[in-house]
Amino acid sequence: MGGAFQLSSTDYLLALPITLLALFALGILLIDLIIPPEQKWAKRYLNAITAFGGVIFSAKAVYNIQQWLGPAPYSRGLMNTMLVDHVAIYFFYLFLAATAISILMSVAYLEIEHENHGEYYALMLLSVVGMMCMAAGYDIVLIFIGLELMAISTYVLVGFLRRDRRSNEAALKYFLLGAFSSGIFAYGLSLLYGLSGSTNLGIIGNAMSGLVRYPAYKPILVIAVLTTLTGLLFKIAAVPFHQWAPDAYEGAPTSVTGFMSVAVKAAGWAMLLRLLIGSPFLLGVLLPLRPIWLPVLVFVSIATMTGANLAALTQTNTKRLLAYSSIAHVGYMLLGLIAGDAQQLNPDGIKGILIYLLVYTFMNLGAFGVITSLRHKKVIGDELDDLNGLYSRAPVEAVLMLVFMLSLAGIPPLAGFYGKYFIFLSLIETGHYALAALGVLYSVFGLYYYLKIANAMFMRQPEAGEGRLPVSYAMRTALGVTAFATIFIGVLPNRFIELVNWALGIAQSPAVAKLTH
Repeated sequence: MGGAFQLSSTDYLLALPITLLALFALGILLIDLIIPPEQKWAKRYLNAITAFGGVIFSAKAVYNIQQWLGPAPYSRGLMNTMLVDHVAIYFFYLFLAATAISILMSVAYLEIEHENHGEYYALMLLSVVGMMCMAAGYDIVLIFIGLELMAISTYVLVGFLRRDRRSNEAALKYFLLGAFSSGIFAYGLSLLYGLSGSTNLGIIGNAMSGLVRYPAYKPILVIAVLTTLTGLLFKIAAVPFHQWAPDAYEGAPTSVTGFMSVAVKAAGWAMLLRLLIGSPFLLGVLLPLRPIWLPVLVFVSIATMTGANLAALTQTNTKRLLAYSSIAHVGYMLLGLIAGDAQQLNPDGIKGILIYLLVYTFMNLGAFGVITSLRHKKVIGDELDDLNGLYSRAPVEAVLMLVFMLSLAGIPPLAGFYGKYFIFLSLIETGHYALAALGVLYSVFGLYYYLKIANAMFMRQPEAGEGRLPVSYAMRTALGVTAFATIFIGVLPNRFIELVNWALGIAQSPAVAKLTH
């Protein structure tokens, strides 16, 4: 068969991280089937160890790709549907780090909930397969398949607590709204295909550059941009497409909430950057249409910061509070898109988004780790009152939670400061002084509701009969890693800033070099 499709060695290498995760996910399902139900200890640890092993092997495969690329900016494979560049590799590492920490958080939690099933870890790995397809997709078909694989896996994970009515309700809401947004997103992609005659991002981008010069095409281009943007903004939970986030975060297993808040959101950002901006080496599909989508993003970012911060002020459930907090952080990151892109003279906006996603992964997972550790016996642990007197029951966890809260608020010298710093720096450099001032103002709002949590932990008395908090070794490891990263990145940020510079293929600016040395 002369016309048969044959995989090259490059195709195998580029697809290896994704293939390994899929194989380990299938392996977990087989192991879970083989182990008899009475051997609970084996089910508890073997599934988690297998999932963790899959993450390690996949990370090694990503490292092999990084070494193989060398000075080359990118490589394409799988019939030009997949493009692995430095930005994609950066996101691969981010997904895998978040997944590894989430697995550690899940071991004891699933045992307490009596839901220790292999499907949990298999779905987590399969969702990362989808995320990698979204980050490295150079064809809208592959990107959409990755999006749906990630989405379906997370729908099931949100409703994983089958006996919990809140979990079932959250999964149903998330599924219905997610399916609706995916339909709108698919419609937008179909318009881009119709306008260009191709599903390849490079060809679509070139077609957009030509069509934008003809006024007759403007109405259809506006519809294509708005529908595509709606699907993207839903995935990152920007206002007014955020309604699913607080309910899904509250109802989902707490370990899944932490995973969703960082990995799923990072995948949404990977897709957003790939379609809106592209990379330093390649034109983004919608970058020629920047004059159309820029005013939309200005409105959405202001609405997101305003709505989320005001809603967070009144929350008494810590998972809902952190859900609105994560929505507010999306508003800050959208400011980076407004300020500039990697192909202009000022790349600090995109650099700020990548650093923000890195530091947010560790500090937010750490915060959800502490909330997950509160779950024991009959205490769910997701109300603000459950944190009362935490310092007297678990002093180490209380101090770490304070570190995570201060980092989320952007207090130096913690990691969260640098995320906001680069965003606000890019706004000032591009003359968006009003947006920078608004961002700083809302950061003060954030400090207030983060300190509400600190007040409950240190200033209030614990409930009667509450003893010391039992924390598993796996959870202690997860909290230790996230706390170390949050402090280390804040104190010695230079190597992480250089990592982002490598991802974007840019040199470090003198102002940043002066700050970090």
